[in-house]
Amino acid sequence: MEYRIGMIVKGKVTGIQPYGAFVALDEETQGLIHISECHAGFVVDIHRILSVGQKVKVMIVDIDEYTNKISLSLRCIENPPQRATKIKVRCNHKHYWTSRKVKTGFSPIQIRLDQWIKEALEKV
Repeated sequence: MEYRIGMIVKGKVTGIQPYGAFVALDEETQGLIHISECHAGFVVDIHRILSVGQKVKVMIVDIDEYTNKISLSLRCIENPPQRATKIKVRCNHKHYWTSRKVKTGFSPIQIRLDQWIKEALEKV
């Protein structure tokens, strides 16, 4: 299955650490619910909210395209964000670390590399 930011999916908690819980979304894909995304407000102990084997409904809040790490949130399901009048918002704290639209690759580095080398050699 191809996952996208903003999707609401079901999964099963496979492991719990002090910083969050790992959730199996399917046979091959796993995501992490960070402790800050488990519940609105301060979470003293994640074990009070989640347990291994528990089935959960989560929202995908970030997908790192390079490492394929998926960040999940229970908080977005509990308290859906208020919708703005013109802007469609599914979760008011999405994190975009990469962009599918920008296809610049290494060209910005290639354009500036000669100047950077020149400046570095002048300083030495």
